[in-house]
Parts: sequence; structure tokens; C-alpha cells
Amino acid sequence: VITRPEMEIGRYHWMYRSSRPHRYHHVPAVRGNISPLGIPGCFECCIKCLGGVPYASLVATILCFSGVALFCGCGHVALTGTVAILEQHFSTTASDHALLSEVIQLMQYVIYGIASFFFLYGIILLAEGFYTTSAVKELHGEFKTTACGRCISGMFVFLTYVLGVAWLGVFGFSAVPVFMFYNIWSTCEVIKSLQTNVTVPGDQICVDIRQYGIIPWNAVPGKACGPILENICNTNEFYMSYHLFIVACAGAGATVIALIHFLMILSSNWAYLKDASKMQAYQDIKAKEEQELQDIQSRSKEQLNSYT
Repeated sequence: VITRPEMEIGRYHWMYRSSRPHRYHHVPAVRGNISPLGIPGCFECCIKCLGGVPYASLVATILCFSGVALFCGCGHVALTGTVAILEQHFSTTASDHALLSEVIQLMQYVIYGIASFFFLYGIILLAEGFYTTSAVKELHGEFKTTACGRCISGMFVFLTYVLGVAWLGVFGFSAVPVFMFYNIWSTCEVIKSLQTNVTVPGDQICVDIRQYGIIPWNAVPGKACGPILENICNTNEFYMSYHLFIVACAGAGATVIALIHFLMILSSNWAYLKDASKMQAYQDIKAKEEQELQDIQSRSKEQLNSYT
């Protein structure tokens, strides 16, 4: 006759062996890649370190740093050249462009703040990429994710989304001076092409900066015509400012692409951390059940010993 303790022992063996997780045994490395003492060699250590690098976050960080550096550096110099062009050719009275000079100076200070902020923010996002990559690598190991870590990852997703929308506006705003300088340059090209045509004088072709709203209508002279406008296009300030505004606009576009890339990475990392938290809860429940089965086994052995 099978006693109750024996039935409990049989039930334990049936449940415990079926619920025991599959354990992967470490496959020994090639003998040539390890030292005689069994310590991993330099090659294995390098491969392990390279496997933990978040390459997607690294590429996005480099692209973000490059875009912000181009926008801030080129934009700062281009704004300085624009003020020089206005003061020398379109607004000779200081009071007419005083407000514009203050706005440009304020924008240059804002550029300093943008560069500092994105340098720090890019490093933080790269560190978050390293953190999440290690979490995914050790998903079935001793890694423990917390609700605070998942909340921080979600906050980075929201903040990166807001910054991406803001940089879309910056990209559109940076295209405005490119459009203005292109209009001036194209007008100069028209004047050059009309020099061979005697019937159409080039003095009648003008560019009025006042229509763009950057200087008041009472500014003197406010516009440039014919050879004067052509001379303006041949100055170093105009040439440098025009091309630097183009590069700054391209840098703003690169920053938008980098932030979209960061947004995809952060969303994926947040999903990985969420899965890690579920796996952690599953392992805790599993460990609790195994502990209960061990308690049943110990009690069954004690009852069996008492009966015998």
C-alpha cells in the first residue's frame, strides 16, 4: 500500500523535474584563445566588450553631435556676417537695425545653450543605450530592472519626441535665411547675364531687404540695385554667410534625423525593459514555487521518517 508521504514525494518529483528550467552549460572555448591558467585571453575580452556596445545609439549620437555642431558653429558665424552686410549696405543708421542686432545677439547666446544642452543630452542617451544593452544581454541572468529605470526610459522617449518636434521648427526656420540669400544671389546672376544686353539696364533690378521685415521701412537705403547689388554679392561676407547658412540648415536636418533615430532606439529599449520586468516577475514566481516544492519535500521526508 502506498502511503501518503510516498505519494507526496512522487508528486514532488513529477512536478519539480518538469518545472525545472533548462540550464545551458558553458561550452569551453578554443584552447588557443585562453591562457594556460584558463583565464580568457585578450581577444575574447575584446569580443565581449564589443558585443555590449550599442551601435545604433552610437551612430545616432555621432550624427546628433555633428548636426548640432554644424548648426551652432555655422549659424553663429553666418549671423555675424549678416549683421555686417546689413550695416554696410542696407541700413547705415544704427538705430534702424538696433532691434535686429539685439535679436541676433540673443540668438547667438541661445546657440551656446543649445550646443551645451545637446552635448550633455547626447551623452546621457548614449549611457542609457549602454544600460539597456546590458539589460538585454543579461535578461536571463542576475540583472534586475526597477520601475524607476523603466520610468526614466519612458521619460527619455517623451523628451526626445518633444525635442524632435522642436527641431523640425528649427529646421524650417533655418531655411528662411537660405531662401533670402538665394534670392539675392539669383538677382545678382540676372544682373550679370544682362550686362551683354544693352536694351535692358541692370540698374532697374533691385533687392529690397525691407520687404522681408528684418529692418523697418524707414531704413536708409534699404535696397541695393544694379552694380551695387552685384558688388555686395562679390563680398566675402555675403559668400561666407550664404554657404554657412546652407550648412547650418543641413546640420539642423541631420539633428532631426538623429532625434528620430534616438526615438526609435529609446522606444525599442523601453519595450525590452518592459519584457525584462515581466521575465523578472515570472522568475520570482517560479523561484517561489520551487521553494514551496522543496518545503513539501522536506516535510514529506520528515513524515516518512516518523512513520518508519
